[in-house]
Amino acid sequence: MWGLVRLLLAWLGGWGCMGRLAAPARAWTGSRGSPGPVLLRNRRSWVWNQFFVIEEYAGPEPVLIGKLHSDVDRGEGRTKYLLTGEGAGTVFVIDEATGNIHVTKSLDREEKAQYVLLAQAVDRASNRPLEPPSEFIIKVQDINDNPPIFPLGPYHATVPEMSNVGTSVIQVTAHDADDPSYGNSAKLVYTVLDGLPFFSVDPQTGVVRTAIPNMDRETQEEFLVVIQAKDMGGHMGGLSGSTTVTVTLSDVNDNPPKFPQSLYQFSVVETAGPGTLVGRLRAQDPDLGDNALMAYSILDGEGAEAFSISTDSQGRDGLLTVRKPLDFETRRSYSFRVEATNTLIDPAYLRRGPFKDVASVRVAVQDAPEPPAFTQAAYHLAVPENKAPGTLVGQVSAADLDSPASPIRYSILPHSDPERCFSIEPEDGTIRTVVPLDREARIWHNLTVLATELDSSAQASRVQVDIQILDENDNAPQLAEPYDTFVCDSAAPGQLIQVIRALDRDEVGNSSHVSLQGPLGPDANFTVRDNRDGSASLLLPSRPAPPRQAPYLVPIALWDWGQPALSSTATVTVSVCRCRPDGSVASCRPEAQLSPAGLSTGALLAIITCVGTLLALVVLFVALRRQKQEALMVLEEEDVRENIITYDDEGGGEEDTEAFDISALQNPRPPGPADVAQLLALRLREADDDPSVPPYDSVQVYGYEGRGSSCGSLSSLGSGSEAGGAPGPAEPLDDWGPLFRTLAELYGAKEPPAP
Repeated sequence: MWGLVRLLLAWLGGWGCMGRLAAPARAWTGSRGSPGPVLLRNRRSWVWNQFFVIEEYAGPEPVLIGKLHSDVDRGEGRTKYLLTGEGAGTVFVIDEATGNIHVTKSLDREEKAQYVLLAQAVDRASNRPLEPPSEFIIKVQDINDNPPIFPLGPYHATVPEMSNVGTSVIQVTAHDADDPSYGNSAKLVYTVLDGLPFFSVDPQTGVVRTAIPNMDRETQEEFLVVIQAKDMGGHMGGLSGSTTVTVTLSDVNDNPPKFPQSLYQFSVVETAGPGTLVGRLRAQDPDLGDNALMAYSILDGEGAEAFSISTDSQGRDGLLTVRKPLDFETRRSYSFRVEATNTLIDPAYLRRGPFKDVASVRVAVQDAPEPPAFTQAAYHLAVPENKAPGTLVGQVSAADLDSPASPIRYSILPHSDPERCFSIEPEDGTIRTVVPLDREARIWHNLTVLATELDSSAQASRVQVDIQILDENDNAPQLAEPYDTFVCDSAAPGQLIQVIRALDRDEVGNSSHVSLQGPLGPDANFTVRDNRDGSASLLLPSRPAPPRQAPYLVPIALWDWGQPALSSTATVTVSVCRCRPDGSVASCRPEAQLSPAGLSTGALLAIITCVGTLLALVVLFVALRRQKQEALMVLEEEDVRENIITYDDEGGGEEDTEAFDISALQNPRPPGPADVAQLLALRLREADDDPSVPPYDSVQVYGYEGRGSSCGSLSSLGSGSEAGGAPGPAEPLDDWGPLFRTLAELYGAKEPPAP
């Protein structure tokens, strides 16, 4: 029995699907008087018939996959088998009595490849474990139920054109979900379904390679390759999957540039300046990017002198431009060759020929109306200074290039000769002086001469004429500055007092070489020594000059060496002063002759301050008066229709002003009582008819009546009516005096005679 079990366990162990689990068990045996319990080892084992479950199996009923059996199970029905773990009770069920294990549904190995379970035998009545739980594994056996897939597809790859056969393009990889360790379900083989004969694929690695040489991008730039992966080693019945690989040929410089035509013809007007575009040339190159960049050059020296060619910013076109001024009358056409060359050349493709091309270019020069051309680009003339007006300076000349016999008219632009120092002969361009010129005032005169065609005033050209004024010896030398110096009365004989410098405004030469000489003889108070460099040294002679109140005036003679020589005299003032020990001046006058009295500095400043204050007050007073007068004038000018006089205070009645003529209201001898309104109307008509009066009314406004009048106030505002009495003055108007006689005659109420 045990030999059979061991043989069965060895067989199951070889398959990896069956095993034997055993554990020691203790049994208590003994008899009376025995030394104690004896430990006995009982063997027990699990036995089952199957360990694998084939995936995707769908039977009509649960499938028996194994059986559990324990040595303690004597077949009496007392042993109960329990199954726990992954899928227990749902995927896998066990017969508690027999230990048979069944699978209840179809399994997918790609979802779960194995299940770990625990088996245990217990007593059916007491549920007491008869054996410790044992772990075992149920594996799902693979079948070929998954086709290969390309998880990274579709693919895109690039390979240079003109690549050699076998150049690697890309590697594609397919995955098969089946078990690679069981059978050929996951053994893949790659083939090309579409893309032959251009590309091939390695059956085992999936590396795509070029299959033919010299694939030209310019012929076909893109290829679509279909790659298939098949399992079962590619045998019939296997599953397959496919993907696409888009292969793009990248460009290489395998094509030289080529001009589409052998001759290019252009034309340009002769007045086109340097840099003017003449035309474009383009050599065709089917390559791309940097492989199509080109450089252009002119091969013939004749064309290179007159024209230039450069590449545009895109690196494709050649721009032909004018290099130097053209002249239709001198040359009417140019013929030369232009070469186009690739800037980047791959040595691997030099065998295909030179990567350049040559084309011929002909440029015709067109005639255009041109302004007159001067014989020189600029003129430099000279004339001596101080010459009489009309002296010839020089001549400019211009010609009409289109018609050399056409007459030219010359003129000087006014802005270039604002002082009108020169004139030009309109017919022949002769330039003469208008006024005598002085070089010391201005050395150069820069004229702009305009030449114009008589038959076309629009055709004109300009030229710069620089006239230099030549020097003549017309300035006598002078001292560089006024010299007023001093010498100490204690100075030693021969001491240097002052260095005297001379100045000659004439040009450098003999005329600017100046000699200086002082007084000679034994009576000379000072000595002048010529330094022969345009300066002289003033020295103290051996006999010092005695101090005196007035300074010494030392005469200096100056002359130049020009032709003719010019001379002048100047005076140097020298004061003999008393000096302090440090050499500073203490006094330049003898002490005995100094003034004994005089104003101090403080007193002098006080006087100046007072005078300044008085002047300021006078200026302020005048300004205030002027401001007041200006204010009155503004008020008078605001309204010319009225003459209003405003009184701000009371006065003495009519005696306050002379501006109001009361005589206009007076009537010394009225025929009788009169109406004031009629009198005013009469006076108004007289004023209107009188041409001597101003053409406006004169209104006098009185703010207050006068005070101090013997008659009191005439205003009715202050009067009141007493009860039972009539308003009126307290006394008769006849008693007011001669000034109110007329008013009394007009308004005085005469009492009726007594009955």
